[in-house]
Amino acid sequence: MSRLRERIAEVAGWLDDRLGFRQVFVPLAKKKTVPVHRHTVWYYLGGMALFLFFLQVGTGILLLFYYRPSAGEAYESVQFLMSEVEFGWLIRSIHAWGANLMIFTVFIHLFSVLLMKAYRPPREISWVSGVFLLFLALGLGFTGYLLPWNELSFFATRVGTEIPGVIPIVGDFVREVLRGGEDVTGATLTRFYALHVSVLPGLTFLLITLHVYLVQRQGMSVPPSVEREGGRKRSIPFVPDFLLRDLVGWLMALAVLAAAAAFFPAELGEKADPFAPAPEGIRPEWYFMFMFQTLKYLPGRIAGIEGELLGVLAFGLGAVVLVFVPFLDRASARGERGTLWRNVALAGLLYILVLTWLGYTANPAL
Repeated sequence: MSRLRERIAEVAGWLDDRLGFRQVFVPLAKKKTVPVHRHTVWYYLGGMALFLFFLQVGTGILLLFYYRPSAGEAYESVQFLMSEVEFGWLIRSIHAWGANLMIFTVFIHLFSVLLMKAYRPPREISWVSGVFLLFLALGLGFTGYLLPWNELSFFATRVGTEIPGVIPIVGDFVREVLRGGEDVTGATLTRFYALHVSVLPGLTFLLITLHVYLVQRQGMSVPPSVEREGGRKRSIPFVPDFLLRDLVGWLMALAVLAAAAAFFPAELGEKADPFAPAPEGIRPEWYFMFMFQTLKYLPGRIAGIEGELLGVLAFGLGAVVLVFVPFLDRASARGERGTLWRNVALAGLLYILVLTWLGYTANPAL
C-alpha cells in the first residue's frame, strides 16, 4: 500500500510540474468556505444538479453505443438494448429517471435561489446563467423524449412542436425548423438526436463552467434575513467538510435512481405509426404539464385574440422576466426589505404545482 501511495505521489508530482494544477486548485480549495445557517441545506442542490448532469452524460454515452437515430431503426435499437444487452434496461431506466430528477433538482434550486434572493449584486450573471441552464435542461428533456420513437413520444412531440406555429410571422418557420419539415418525421428524429447528444450538452457544459466559476469566485450568498440577524457568522471549509457532505448526497441520489430503475423500469410501449390516429391520453412530461394544461383551459378567443397565442406569449414573457429578476428587483439590490418577488415566486410555484396536478388528473396515462 505504501508503495502504491508513493507511485501515485510521483505521478501527481510529474503532472503538477507540467500543468501546475496545485497553484490553481489548492489555494482555491483552502480559501473557499460555506456559510452555516438555517438555510444551508439549499446549498447542496447546485452540486446535486451538477452530479446528475454528469450521470446523464455517462449513461447517455453508454446508450449511444446501441442507439440508431432513424425512424426505421430507432425503436428496434432501444428494444434490442432493453431485451438483449446485459443491464441495458437498467442503464436506460437510470437515464430516464435521472433526467426527471435532474430537471426537478434544477427547478427547486432555482426557486430556492429566488426565495433567498441570492441573485443580488454582484451575482446577477450567476443567476442569468442558472436560468439558461434550466432552459437547456428542459430542452434536453424535450429532445430526448422523441428518441425511443414510440407512440406516446411521437404524438406528444407532434403536439409540442405544433404550439410555436400559433406565433404570428415566425411561427411556421420555427415549427419547420424544429421538425425539419412540415410534420414530425425521421428528419425530426435526426434533428432532435443531434440537439440532444451534441448541441445542447455542449452549450450546457459551457454554461456550467461559467456558473461554477462565478459561484467559486463570489462564494455562497447569505439570505438577507440571516444578514439582518447580525451576530457571529459561522462557516465550514468547502474541502473536505462540505464536499464530503455533497458526496453523501450524490450517493443517496444514485441509490434512489438505482432503486427506481430496478422497481419501475422505463417502458418502451408501441412503435410510432405516423399514419395512425393519436391515441387517448397523450400528454407531455410533468415539467411541461402546467403549460399544456394552461393552454387547454384558455378559451378559443380572448378579446378578439387567439387564446393559445396569448398563452404562448405569456409564457415567453414569464421566461424573459425570470431572466431579468436581478435587474427588476431594485429594492433588494439596494439592500432594502421587500417581499414582492418572494411572493411572486411562491405564487408561481403554487401555480405550477396546481396545474401539474390538474393535468395528471385530467389526462390519465396511456
